[in-house]
Amino acid sequence: MTLSVNQLTVGQQCKVVLVEDLTRTQIVQYAGASGDFNPLHTDEVFATEVAGYSSTFGHGMLTMALAGRMVTDFVGDGNLLKFGVRFRKPVWPGDRLRGTMTVDEVNVRSATATATVSLSVVNERDELVISGSATARIDR
Repeated sequence: MTLSVNQLTVGQQCKVVLVEDLTRTQIVQYAGASGDFNPLHTDEVFATEVAGYSSTFGHGMLTMALAGRMVTDFVGDGNLLKFGVRFRKPVWPGDRLRGTMTVDEVNVRSATATATVSLSVVNERDELVISGSATARIDR
């Protein structure tokens, strides 16, 4: 399904819980799916004793993927034209991540009608972990 122009208004927001309790298993599963086995994400001893972190932590791209799912759930599969984020803080095992999208622009002047949204992801401490934007195709 593709969103249509009459379903969107500038300023409209969509808020979702991306993950209730990020687990070490999810982080390691993402490592396997992505091929990124950096020990900061998968080896507790390395992350704490060698690198000096309090724990292993989630891949930035895992958090981006969760945010991307929020966007595609909203705009529909196959409609995403552009997606980019800035990584602000790491995500840790046990984090609860919430995403917010805000419609910034609805453009019907070009050949392809589009909507641009800004997005943010925060943890349970309301710390911003990702910010970004996306542009998607919409029906007229």
